[in-house]
Amino acid sequence: MLFTDFIQFIPKIEKEKLLAEDAHAKMAPLERISFLKEMNYLEKSPRHAAVLMLFYPKNNETHLALIVRNTYPGVHSSQIGFPGGKVEEEDKDLQETALRETHEEVGVSPDKVKIVKPFSKIYIPPSNFLVSPFMGISHHELEFIPDLDEVKRVLEFPLALFLDENSITRTKMTTSYATDIEVPAFMVEKYIVWGATAMMMSELKETIKSVVNIM
Repeated sequence: MLFTDFIQFIPKIEKEKLLAEDAHAKMAPLERISFLKEMNYLEKSPRHAAVLMLFYPKNNETHLALIVRNTYPGVHSSQIGFPGGKVEEEDKDLQETALRETHEEVGVSPDKVKIVKPFSKIYIPPSNFLVSPFMGISHHELEFIPDLDEVKRVLEFPLALFLDENSITRTKMTTSYATDIEVPAFMVEKYIVWGATAMMMSELKETIKSVVNIM
């Protein structure tokens, strides 16, 4: 989709009701759904984090930025996700966390990003984080500068492929709550995107599709 066309949908996206768990469930393993239903994660005093779901033009086409994390000690090593991270004391709110972390991880300055809206929070059991996703847009062609200590590379996912149902697959994974289970996932280039990131992407995708369909 041309970026000039996509930005025409932004006012409707801002007003669109979020689908939350209904959208998350489309890309969540059945075991995770039942696991989270039985858990009151607030009792675990989760740490807070925020990520940025950033759309921008590349060769006039709309793209969504994802990152491949480097290999390091920790539960999110080598995973694909959105730029973002944990809240720091200097952050005035979660939106600022998402923008600051994006700047640190991939070199996109906050002044080049307009936040469209917050999306539904997702709890991540292995790391005990409650993650707040924010949708943002940049009207600029972006030059990403990955922090090589944290980010192996940036994946630039065309919106047309993101909205295409053929980008969804199923694969077997071993998770923190189940072994060798089949999970839904997005295919982004050669990478499998599953779990919390896929659930965030599902809500984002369903929101955009509902607006595009009524335009």
